[in-house]
Amino acid sequence: MRWTTARRSLLGALTAILCGALLGCAPKPPPRWQEGGAPLVISAARWDRPGDDSIEILADGQVLDDGKMIFLVDRAGRVVDADYEPVALLLPDGHVAGTDNRLLGRVGVANAAPPGAAAAWLAIMPNGQVVYFDEDGERVDRGVWHGCEGPQKRTCTLITHVLWVQRWLRRSRTGVSIGVGVGVGY
Repeated sequence: MRWTTARRSLLGALTAILCGALLGCAPKPPPRWQEGGAPLVISAARWDRPGDDSIEILADGQVLDDGKMIFLVDRAGRVVDADYEPVALLLPDGHVAGTDNRLLGRVGVANAAPPGAAAAWLAIMPNGQVVYFDEDGERVDRGVWHGCEGPQKRTCTLITHVLWVQRWLRRSRTGVSIGVGVGVGY
């Protein structure tokens, strides 16, 4: 039997589903996880988001959403989730590595670009204002970070970026459906 590209893709997707759901296979940590990545400064900060709960960074690296821990970030650029499983690593060159060797974009000091893009999708202005750049380049106000001055700004930029990447990845996954054949739904 000849294995077509579609059959291989379907087999790969089913294997991933079985591995994750039935066998409990954990994703591989980002490359360089053990040695860490870019150094970060961590101190207390708060992101007031319009129409949403505030995000807080505590001095010990805990990242809270409405008082509940969602991430822990350390001074070596590692981000873990509330179960202490690897989420992302900020590499020294600004790339953000995810689990299973997935590239999650780039983070500078005050801006970040999504996966596969050269242009920034967010910026943190000198006054702490978070600006989102939509597909047309329009600026959208997404609140204000307090306590993100100086070297702490890169930590705030990383946390903002990781939150947005997670939302972006969830939306990307909902576009694939499996039925009679494989297709992309909108």
